[in-house]
Amino acid sequence: MATIHVDVVSAEEKIFSGEAKFVALPGESGELGILPQHTPFITRIKPGAVRIERADNGEEEFVFVAGGILEVQPQRVTVLADTAIRGKDLDEAKAIEAKRLAEEAMKNAKSDIDFAAAQGEFVAMAAQIAAVRKFRRK
Repeated sequence: MATIHVDVVSAEEKIFSGEAKFVALPGESGELGILPQHTPFITRIKPGAVRIERADNGEEEFVFVAGGILEVQPQRVTVLADTAIRGKDLDEAKAIEAKRLAEEAMKNAKSDIDFAAAQGEFVAMAAQIAAVRKFRRK
């Protein structure tokens, strides 16, 4: 069985490192699916879920990323995330509150820069809420 090595790291820590059968994540232009021997490329990723089908036990590992960079090589996938949180560590209530605060910040923005920052936070929290709800269903 062919596998691909996957590393998911954030500025704070390494979130996942191991062999996988398949990886799926939100690319800038849409959902990406990566199998072993994939053609090399680099792209930005959007906030959302990284799903990793582990090679050792076939279970799905789940990590929320708030954006970042993806590098794919035939034998290795590296996700360099702005922020990464293990699926089991996601807190839906905190994400809902952060989304509400971002909505308020967008309404009260005094400049385009303030609005853009609040909008970025809003998008990330909306993606995190969707990811945690999807993870909890499994």
